[in-house]
Amino acid sequence: MSAAPHPRELLLIGGGGEMTLSVDVAVQALEQARARGLRTHVTNRADTLAATPAVTAAADTATAVDFARPGDTADWAAGRATDGERPALVFGVREMAQEAVAATAQALELPGNPPAAVRRIRTKDACRAALAAAGFRQPAVRVCRDASEARAFLAATAGPWVVKPRDGADSAGVRKVTGPDDLPAALAQLPDREAPFLVEEFVDGREFSVEGVFVGGSPRVLAVTAKEKLPPPYFVEIGHVLPADLPEETRRSVEETVTAALTALELCFGLFHVELWLTAEGIVLGEVHVRIGGGWIHRMLPHVRPGLELYGTVYDDALGLPVDLPTALPAPERAAAARYFAPPEGRVTAVSGWDAVRTHPAVLHAELRVGPGDVVPGFRSGGDRVGAVVVGAATPAEARELARELVASVRFTVEPVDAVDTGDDVPEVRVDLEPRPLTSSFRISHMTIETVDHLRLRLLQGGRTVGEGEITADSGYGQDGPAIAAEAEALARTLAAARDDTRHGADGADPVAPLRAALEKAAADGVGAPARMLVEMAFLDRAARRAGVPVWRLLGLPEPGRVRLLHTVPIGEDIPLDGRPLKIKLGGADDEQILRSLLGVPAPLILDANRGWDRQDWERLRPLLAELAPAVLEDPVRDPALLPAIRAALPGTAVVLDEGIATAGDAAFAVGTAGGLNVKLMRFGGILPALDALTDATEKGAARMLGCFLEPPRAIAYAAQLAGLCDWSDLDGHFWVSDDRPVPSYGLDSDAPGIPRIAYTPEPARGEAAAI
Repeated sequence: MSAAPHPRELLLIGGGGEMTLSVDVAVQALEQARARGLRTHVTNRADTLAATPAVTAAADTATAVDFARPGDTADWAAGRATDGERPALVFGVREMAQEAVAATAQALELPGNPPAAVRRIRTKDACRAALAAAGFRQPAVRVCRDASEARAFLAATAGPWVVKPRDGADSAGVRKVTGPDDLPAALAQLPDREAPFLVEEFVDGREFSVEGVFVGGSPRVLAVTAKEKLPPPYFVEIGHVLPADLPEETRRSVEETVTAALTALELCFGLFHVELWLTAEGIVLGEVHVRIGGGWIHRMLPHVRPGLELYGTVYDDALGLPVDLPTALPAPERAAAARYFAPPEGRVTAVSGWDAVRTHPAVLHAELRVGPGDVVPGFRSGGDRVGAVVVGAATPAEARELARELVASVRFTVEPVDAVDTGDDVPEVRVDLEPRPLTSSFRISHMTIETVDHLRLRLLQGGRTVGEGEITADSGYGQDGPAIAAEAEALARTLAAARDDTRHGADGADPVAPLRAALEKAAADGVGAPARMLVEMAFLDRAARRAGVPVWRLLGLPEPGRVRLLHTVPIGEDIPLDGRPLKIKLGGADDEQILRSLLGVPAPLILDANRGWDRQDWERLRPLLAELAPAVLEDPVRDPALLPAIRAALPGTAVVLDEGIATAGDAAFAVGTAGGLNVKLMRFGGILPALDALTDATEKGAARMLGCFLEPPRAIAYAAQLAGLCDWSDLDGHFWVSDDRPVPSYGLDSDAPGIPRIAYTPEPARGEAAAI
C-alpha cells in the first residue's frame, strides 16, 4: 500500500519578531494557512523561536534557520525538498526576512518576487534611484560613510534633511537635521555607527501609505492609510487612520501612482505597503515594502473590508485557487484608527483609565505594556512604543477622534528615573487587606464562595513601590486573611532588614539564593504558605526590577508564551459546548446526569470531583467515565486506596491530585499514587517550591497541571510564568475576583522588569469563542 500523500505545506520564513504586533501577524498568517488545509513550517533564528512560543505553537513544525543569510535559507529549503519535504509556497511577514523568502522561492521554483527586486527595495538609496529613473518624484539622497560626506551633501543641497540607516525599520535612527550643527546628534542615533548611512532631502507634505496585495502578479490596492507622526527631530508614527479621508480624484491618483511604481520595480507577489507624501508639487514616493504595514494595519484592514483575509488571499492566488477581489475596489464603507500611547519619560508610579479603554465596545485591539514600576524610555522609534488602541467606527474622522480620546483618557503618573532602588536602603513594608465580593458565586462540591480577602504587600523606597505581592484569601479553604496579613508583614520586615549585596550580576551573585533560604527557614518555623507566597512575590518582584528583567527570566524559566485556559464550569452552571477545553466541577447529586450530557462532546474534558466520590460513587460512575475517557480526572475520590483501580480502568486518562498537595512530600505522593499533580502556588508557598515540585514531576514523567484559587490578576500572572512547564493550565481564578472579561487564552507582558502582567492580546482562534 502506498503512503498517504503529505498535505501541502506553507513555509513561513522568519516567523515573527519578539514584539507583540509581529507575533500577532505571524500567528494570523499561520492560522489562515491552516484554514486552507496547509501544513505549516516556521523558520527563524534559534533565539527568536525560543522567544516567540505563540508562533511555534501555531505552526506544525519549526526549524532554526537564520533568515539573515538568504542563500543558506534557500539551500536548507532545497535540501528538504530533495528529501521529499517540498513546500507548496514560501512566504514571510517580516521586513528583514523578505530577501530570504525571495531567494528560497526562486530556488524551489515557487511563486515569489525576484530576489534582485527585493534587494533593490530593501536598499533605500537603490530604490530611490530606480524610482527616479522610472520617472517618479524622489528626494535627493546620498550614501555617506562619515560626517564629512554628510556635511558635503548638506552644503550642496537645500535643507532641511533627514539622516537614516541605509537598511532599517520602525524609524529607528531616523532624525531630522536643519543644519551642520545637528549632524553629530543625528549620527549618534544611528543603530550601526560604522555602517554607511543616508542623508536625503526632507519632504514637506502629508504622509500616507498604500496597502495592497498582488493577484495574478498585478497589484490590487486595498486601502490608503493616513499617518500621523510625532514632531521632529524623530519620525515615529503615533497614529493611523484607514481609509484616509481623501477626495476621490486624489485617492485614484495615489493608487495609480503606487501600482505603476510597483510594476516598474518588478514586484509581483504577496502583500505590499508603500509610503508616500502629498506635496504642493504632487506625489512623492517613499519606502516600498513587500509585506503588510505595521501599526496594527493587519487588524484594521479586515475591519474596513469585512471578509478579507490578507494572507489567505496570497495563498489562494499562489495555489491557483479563485480570488474574489476586483481589479478596482470601491472605497471601504467603514473605518478604523490606531493610536499609540506616548507617556512622558520616567518611572511609572500609577496608571488610571486603562480598564475603561480596553473594555470599550468599539475597540478592536488594545494593549498596554507598562505599569507601576516600569520605566518609559524616550519615544524615538517604533521599538519604544508601550501600547496601542485600535478602534472601528463609521467614518475616518470618527475613528480618528475616538482613538485619540481613548488614548488621552489613560493617565500616567511618572517620576524621574534617577531615584533607582539599589538595595542599599531598607525598604518600608506595607500590607493592606480589603474584603472583596466575587463577581459571581463560585460553587464546588463542598462549599459556595461569595467573598474573599484581598491582600497587597508593598515594598516602598522613598514612597515608591519597588516590589509588590498580591493574593486573595478565602476562609472556605482555611485561609484567614487577617492572620496571613500579620504573618506576611512580620516575615517581610525580617527579610527587608536583612540587607545583602546579592544584586543581580554583581560578582556573579545569585539574587534568589538568599530569598530562597529565608523562605525555607520561614516554612520550617511554621509561617503559612499564603503568607510566604505573598512575601516571595514582593521580593522576587523587587529583585527582578533591580536586575531589569521579568521574574521568569530571573529564575531561568522558559518564556511563558500564550496561556491556553481550561474553561471552569462550577456546579450548577450551564456547560458550553463550543469546542473549548472544559474543566467540569463534579461531586454533587447530579454527577451522573452531567456526565451523560457530556457524551459526544468534542472538547477535551477535565473532570474535577474535589474528592467528592466514595467507592460506591466510583463504581456507579465508572462505565460513564470509561466511555467519556476524559483527558484528566482530578481528585476523584476521598480514599487514595482507590486510585490504582481508577488508573487501571481509565488508561488514557491522566489522574492528578490537588486537594492537600502542598509540600514536596505531598507532590511525591501524588506522582507515585495517582501519576500526576495539580500545583497551586498558594498551597506550596510560592513559585520557588512549586518549581521544585514541577521539576521533580517532569523528571518522573508525571502529568502536571498548574492551578489556582480565586486570585487577583497579579497572582495569576505570577503563577502563569510556570505555564511552559505544565501540560494543563487552570489559571482563570481572576475572572471571579476582578472585572477582567473571561477569555479562552491570554499572554503575558514578558518584557517588562518584575512580575509580568496579563496581556489580553487577541489571537486568531481555532474554533474558539472570543470570550467565555
